[in-house]
Amino acid sequence: MNISLGTISFRHALISFGELVRYAQAQGFSGIELWGIHAQHLYDNRQEQELEELHYLRTHNMNITMISDYLDISPQADFGQTAAKCRSLIELAGAFGTNRIRTFAGQEPSAGVTPAAREGYTRRLSELCDLCGEHGVKLLIETHPNTLADTLASTLVVLEETGHEQLAINLDFLHLWEAGEDLQECMRLLEPWVQHYHLKNISSPQYLEVFQPHNVYSSSGTREGIVKLGDGAVDYRSILRYIHRTGIPASLEWFGPDPLNILKEEMDWLRKLELVNHLQIFNAARNFPE
Repeated sequence: MNISLGTISFRHALISFGELVRYAQAQGFSGIELWGIHAQHLYDNRQEQELEELHYLRTHNMNITMISDYLDISPQADFGQTAAKCRSLIELAGAFGTNRIRTFAGQEPSAGVTPAAREGYTRRLSELCDLCGEHGVKLLIETHPNTLADTLASTLVVLEETGHEQLAINLDFLHLWEAGEDLQECMRLLEPWVQHYHLKNISSPQYLEVFQPHNVYSSSGTREGIVKLGDGAVDYRSILRYIHRTGIPASLEWFGPDPLNILKEEMDWLRKLELVNHLQIFNAARNFPE
C-alpha cells in the first residue's frame, strides 16, 4: 500500500526534514506529502544537507507524493497573485519531483453558490489547470466542507464544468462521510479523477468542528475527538483494501498530539491488516541509524 507521511502532522513540532525522512523510512512509509509552507522553506533555504536528504529519500524507494497548499480562486481574490502562487507551486513540484499540487475549490459551501459564481470558480480553476498542464502537473481539489467539493454531487459538477484533464481529486473520506455521503459510491464515481487520498478519523460526529481551520491550525486548539483510523466513526477497513488495490497514494493526517508515536501505531495497524509489506519494514529498520 502506498502510504505517505503528511508533514502537516508536524506543524507544531520541532523536527527537521532529515529526521522526518528517516522516520518515514523506518516506519515503512512509501513517500512524504509536503505541506506547502514546509516545501517553500526547504526550497528557499536549500542547503547541502537538504539535498542529501532528498537523495536519501529517492534512493530508499520513497518520493514526494504531493505538495499541499491553497490557491485562492474566490471572486474577491487578486487572480494575478493566485496565478503567481500557482507558478511558484509548480516550481516547487518540479524541484521535489512530484506532479501533484493540492488546493481547495473555493471557500463557500456549494449549496449557497449562485450559477454565476460557480462559473467564475470553474473558469479560474481551468486557468490554473492550464498553467499546471504546461509542466505536466495535476491540480487536485480536496473534498472538503465549505467548498465546491463538499458533496459528491457538487464535486462531480465541478469536474464536469471545468472539464480539464489536469484537474483531479484528493479524496478525503472523513469529509465526504461528514456530508452524509455513501463512501463506496463516492469511490466508484470519483475513481476516474482521484489521484490521492487523505486518511483521518473522528470518534463521533459531535467533534467534527475540531477540523475547522481556525482550531486545527492553532497550537492551542482543542484536539478532542481526534482518534486513530481504526478507532473512529468511519470504518476504514474496506476503504483501505480498496485503496490498496488502486495503488494510488494516500497520506496519513494526524492532527492530534504525539505524532511520532501515533503514526508509528497507525503503520503497525496497517501491517496487521496486511496492507503494508513486512519485508519492506524489516529492510527499512535495518537502515535506520541508532
